[in-house]
Amino acid sequence: MMDALDAIMQVMEASFDPAYGEAWNRRQVGDTLTMPGTFFLLADGNGAEPRAMEDTRGFALSRAAAEEEELLLIAVMPQARGSGVGSALMKRFLDCAQIRGSKRLFLEMRDGNPAVKLYQNHGFEEVGRRINYYRSGIDGPFDAITFATIRG
Repeated sequence: MMDALDAIMQVMEASFDPAYGEAWNRRQVGDTLTMPGTFFLLADGNGAEPRAMEDTRGFALSRAAAEEEELLLIAVMPQARGSGVGSALMKRFLDCAQIRGSKRLFLEMRDGNPAVKLYQNHGFEEVGRRINYYRSGIDGPFDAITFATIRG
């Protein structure tokens, strides 16, 4: 039977282009899930919590400390992209973070990541940039861009 870690890894392996080296391995995700203040959300094809792990089409992983929360990873299966799953998942993340008392939310992404539109559509703005931070075998290096949004 599939558990949440299996569901996350299934989406992770299908969603992240190996050329960029951004996917986490099973141990990294598993270890992160055991850390205090770590939260995850799973999404089905409608962006809602899946009834069965096998129905998972996306996930979000975050870590909260004090009044801040970092969106560590968010991913949607390639065949579900453009269907609203990512937007619904992001809205659920923002709602849950607010319930937890997180006021400043942030994330980091590789320059050129097409998810930038998702982040901007949900109120995230660029607040920092690390030049040539990500090294890659293709077209790199890439800047790391930090985005943040302030809530309530």
